[in-house]
Amino acid sequence: MRIAVTYENGEIFQHFGKTSEFKLYDIENGKVVKSEVVGTNGAGHGALAGFLKDAGADVLICGGIGGGAQAAMADAGVTLFAGNAGSADVAVDAYLSGSLSQNENATCDHHGHEHGEGEEHACGEHGCHQ
Repeated sequence: MRIAVTYENGEIFQHFGKTSEFKLYDIENGKVVKSEVVGTNGAGHGALAGFLKDAGADVLICGGIGGGAQAAMADAGVTLFAGNAGSADVAVDAYLSGSLSQNENATCDHHGHEHGEGEEHACGEHGCHQ
């Protein structure tokens, strides 16, 4: 099994479509046997589903993710655990122990803007207020 996590500086990156790195974890017998950080080579939004499929990812752990990308993950056969924040390594451990929660409200509609004071956006509860 291979788990992919949107990644930035040890943390789960909060904007799936803008992630520039994934941390990939190879799992055997319920334990991490190898991990590596890989760049997306500038792939964004729709191309990321293909990137993860080509990387052999079975599970994606991420922060916010739009509806189109959620559908692309399903089409690629990747199980999605969205709406997560914090340490990537801790999230993978939680997944392996069966305690990682699935946030059904993890959509993120950021298309082309940065968050500013008073801006309306739909981010679920993944803490993207940076």
